[in-house]
Amino acid sequence: MIYPKIPLAQTVVQLCKAKNIKHIIISPGSRSAPLTIGFTNDTFFKCYSIVDERCAAFFALGIAQQIKAPTALVCTSGSALLNYYPAVSEAFYSDIPLVVLSADRPKHLIGIGDGQTINQKNVYKNHILYSANLKLDLKDGKNIPGHEELPIMKNLENKLERFLGLQKGIQEYNEHEINNAIDFAKFQNGPVHINVPFDEPLYETVDKPTVHAKAVSYFKKNSGVEPSVLKACYEDWIAASKKMILVGVNNPNEVNLSVLEELAKDESVVVFTETTSNLHNKSFFPSIDQIIAPLSSKEQKALQPEIIVTFGGLIVSKKIKALLRTYKPQQHWHIDEKKANDTFFCLSKHIEANPNDFFESFLPLINQYTKTDYRPVWEKVKQKRLELHEQYLKKIPFSDFLAFNTILKQIPNNSILQVGNSSAIRYTQLFSLHKTIEVYCNRGTSGIDGSTSTAVGCAVANDKPTTFITGDLSFFYDSNALWNNYIPNSFRIIVVNNQGGGIFRILPGHKNTENFSTYFETHHQLTAEHLCKMFNFEYMTASDENTLNNALSGFFGASDAPKLLEVFTPKQLNDEILLDYFEFIR
Repeated sequence: MIYPKIPLAQTVVQLCKAKNIKHIIISPGSRSAPLTIGFTNDTFFKCYSIVDERCAAFFALGIAQQIKAPTALVCTSGSALLNYYPAVSEAFYSDIPLVVLSADRPKHLIGIGDGQTINQKNVYKNHILYSANLKLDLKDGKNIPGHEELPIMKNLENKLERFLGLQKGIQEYNEHEINNAIDFAKFQNGPVHINVPFDEPLYETVDKPTVHAKAVSYFKKNSGVEPSVLKACYEDWIAASKKMILVGVNNPNEVNLSVLEELAKDESVVVFTETTSNLHNKSFFPSIDQIIAPLSSKEQKALQPEIIVTFGGLIVSKKIKALLRTYKPQQHWHIDEKKANDTFFCLSKHIEANPNDFFESFLPLINQYTKTDYRPVWEKVKQKRLELHEQYLKKIPFSDFLAFNTILKQIPNNSILQVGNSSAIRYTQLFSLHKTIEVYCNRGTSGIDGSTSTAVGCAVANDKPTTFITGDLSFFYDSNALWNNYIPNSFRIIVVNNQGGGIFRILPGHKNTENFSTYFETHHQLTAEHLCKMFNFEYMTASDENTLNNALSGFFGASDAPKLLEVFTPKQLNDEILLDYFEFIR
């Protein structure tokens, strides 16, 4: 077996292996050669070569999202690791474990005008769980601190002992930092950065490792919910007649659904779920904007809960955030082992526990339900909205709204749906999906920049077929995501092309002006056809309801290449149809 000669590279590779990091996404580079040699010559690792570092990072994020374990990124020095930053920030806010391994130059080559060199130390400091800045291995005594004194040492044995002692200290420091960083990624669920300095020569190899790094863990398991916390929650809960549970981004099958179903039997409780919550029950309230958007001020006030309980990731619906910021609950409890966002400016309890652990401890304390008309009233509203929703679909022309309705009904059961940001996820929120469809979206930072790459990573890491629905700007922005040799033939992309940033037509502004078209909507006439030809995707188009249904009829069938369906919608109508929808269902 081949190993990099540099001990530090051996140490990094050994500890990644010991801590079961299997997926290594490598972007080409010279300074990172010792790591590339180490990872690619060990069959334990599954290595991927992705040239564009921004795409590579989101690809790694998509894999980590699916396997629920860290993936590692390897890049050379300089601006390469800055291209990881969008995905690092997404991982930070979405609690997805990434391990960034950036090669660096030795300290004496930084700040002297050397090529491909930036200040890499703590470069992600505002969006990282842990930064490990490793120390350079000693080499022939040349970079020993105080080496200028070595020539005057008369005793060669003393010189050797000092060299070996310093190298041992460096090795122990590096092992501690690498162990700690990887554990933060694994147990705190988020990105970490390990900056690895290498001196030349970089490509030398050996047949046997010269170091044997030891894997150590410094993390302890959470001990559960304190009885005093449960008692305080119970007393507040039974005294309240209006309680709301709001679930944000949540991994499929992560929450014990029976617990929420039991809570939902209480007439004083309404459970609002977003599409990204991956929770389904007929007593829950999905499609939040469908309920919230048409409400009068009086109705919004009537929906105001005394207690709101939140868990999961960030909330898509701006309307529920606006309502709860205007009509603040008396209490806001957030359940999360790691953090609590004061989203509604009334956070009163951060319950540091897994939601399952909390509810399973909390529910047995409640021996009676509160009799109110809180949920029954809103169930009637929900039913009326659904009836009007169906009526509206029958009266509107082809548009984004109708396209999403048609597409979402055709997504195969027992598959994965990745959704792009901006309009795509907001339209998706207005429709129901089959409970076997797993939904994902990059809602940590809600950017359009890496959605396609994330979906590709997801498709690679999962045996289930993956469909990605996105808008045109997001797709073209991340088109390098298709520059990828690992995309399975079962992968499907649906691009809703409304010739620009259609969501800006929905927001307040001066529409139908040259300024708006150029700088906000960014009107274009691009299509995905030539990209598909270049990257070997089957390409299909639709521009009305009939052609869309015809295209979808065979779109999800087996094929010898991944497929892309581009759906063209009328940009001048889309915003009017969506805004009229909320008026119609009022």
